[in-house]
Formats: sequence, C-alpha cells, structure tokens
Amino acid sequence: MGKMSFIPRENKFFELFTQSASNMSKTARALEDLLKNWENIDIKVAYITELEHEGDSLTHQVAAMLYRTFVTPFDREDIAQLSHVMDDVTDFIHATAESIYIYKVEATTQRANELAEIIVQAAAEIEKAVKCLGNRSDLKKVVEHCVEINRLENKADAVYRAALGELFDDSKDTKYIIKWREIYDHMETATDRCEDVANVLEGVALKNA
Repeated sequence: MGKMSFIPRENKFFELFTQSASNMSKTARALEDLLKNWENIDIKVAYITELEHEGDSLTHQVAAMLYRTFVTPFDREDIAQLSHVMDDVTDFIHATAESIYIYKVEATTQRANELAEIIVQAAAEIEKAVKCLGNRSDLKKVVEHCVEINRLENKADAVYRAALGELFDDSKDTKYIIKWREIYDHMETATDRCEDVANVLEGVALKNA
C-alpha cells in the first residue's frame, strides 16, 4: 500500500478553487464581450456554454476530492458551499447568455452592459480573494475583497431596479418586456450569488485567521 499524503490533497483543493474562480471570471468577461460587441452571438453563447461545462466539471472534482480526503484545509461544509456557490455564479451567467440566444434578442441595452461590467468586477474580486485562501497571512485581504463584492452587489441592485423601471416605462411590447425581464433577473441573480461567495469566503477567513 502506498503512503497517503494529505498535503497534496489540501493543495489540490486550493488549486481547484483557483481554477473555478478563474473559469467564472472568464465566463463573466465572455458575457460582457457578447453584450458589448454584438456579433457572432451563436458562437459566443456556445463558448460560454463550454465554460459553464468546465465549471460543472471543477465542482464535481471538488466533491470527489472532498469524499476521498480525511483531512481538509478548512471545514468540509465550507469547502462544499464555496464550490457550489461559485458554480452558481457561472450558471447564471450562462443562463443570461442562453436566454439572449433562445429569445433571439436583436440588440443589447445600456443597463445590461452595466450589469455585465459589475459581474466582471465582482468575479475579479472573487478570483483575487480565492488566491489568498491558501496563505494564512493573506486572509485579511480576503475580507477586504469581500467588502468590495458586497458594494458591487448593492450597485447591481440599483442598476437592476433602474432597468426594470425603464423597461416597463419605455416599452409597450409585451414579448420584449418578458425577454428582458428574464435576462435582467439572471444577471441580478448572478451578482447575488457573488455576494453568497463573498459570505462563504469571509466566514472561512474569519474562522481560520
């Protein structure tokens, strides 16, 4: 029987989290590109779908590693929750792109562009925070990034409310309203999930500092 080494597996968790956060950030940037450079929509949505599948794969890898590992770098529940909520962000970004494709949306909106920018910024903060998890001396930085993510989520809420108000005030086309209401909902939920990620990260940082 070969020797069991827990250290590589601990490092593997951090590696998978980093990969997941990077993939999430890449997915957010792909959505922003789709909205701001309105061309080749089908190709761009297909690319986002590939990234979403990669996110699912990374989540499954974390779950499998968690099942096989006796000693974990921090609480098992936090590991599972962090993996899950990061995947949720990617899922709702993908849902946004998929709705745009399915509903054959003909043009973007300024509010969608603003929400996409916020999602990109929040994902970048998550990526930075996750990279700090593996070093105890960097855990204070995790909390700082989480504060910024919470600020961005509040900003997204304001944009979302403005978007809905304008949608119902400016359009009499029921189909158009239904399409964009769903798209805005997905984008706002993506920012909510970013805040969920921040809550888990902050909890991990405070418990292990």
